Amino acid sequence: MGRVTRTAPDLWHHYGRTRQATDRAVPDTFHWNWSQDSGPGVEVLGDLTGLRVGDLGAGAGRHAAHLAAHHRPAVTDAVDASPGQCAMATDLYGHLAPRLRVVPSDAVGHLRATRGAYDVLYSVFGALDFTEPGTLLPAARAALRPGGRLAFSTLAHCLGGAPARSRVRPVDVPARTRDGEPATLRRWVLKDHVWRTLLDEAGFTRIAIDVLPAAAQGQRTAGTLLVTARRPG
Repeated sequence: MGRVTRTAPDLWHHYGRTRQATDRAVPDTFHWNWSQDSGPGVEVLGDLTGLRVGDLGAGAGRHAAHLAAHHRPAVTDAVDASPGQCAMATDLYGHLAPRLRVVPSDAVGHLRATRGAYDVLYSVFGALDFTEPGTLLPAARAALRPGGRLAFSTLAHCLGGAPARSRVRPVDVPARTRDGEPATLRRWVLKDHVWRTLLDEAGFTRIAIDVLPAAAQGQRTAGTLLVTARRPG
């Protein structure tokens, strides 16, 4: 009897569906902070003209679409493991091809298949939040060209106010499958010094971590860590 291969449930299928129906424009801004309304923007990534860029955990591709439309990269790959999110990104921004490519893949698998291919990799509360960092960060370094840049934003503390982890351990986040069944996501919410150690161990240099304060108070607001690093040239 042949082996049965089970596909992991799509825990992001429902995310962003309401916005898809009402906001289909290419965003004209790019923000790193949790509330997506202030602070540093795309300048963190430097001049992208003619470069190959990867968005890790791109979701519906809004950040990647902004780059493709406004900043002249050779290509921006919007990488996401969720079939639902990839379908949404294609529906919203397929017209930006070939400068924008939707890549249906988990981040680690894609990075391992594209060693030395990228000038810039970034994530806005994406794959860096939801993938074991000891696996993802070395794969990201290997996928960057010498001198390439990694940038990502991640939670400075848990939603609800609990502190970030001082060890490399995830927190559990409630989620639902496409069929509405309860499920759990693992999210890495780590203190800044833990991220710094992980990046150093993965071989990155020029590591910088800035704290972007929460714009308001409340259960669903949070401060942001904005992290940048380089693959040595």
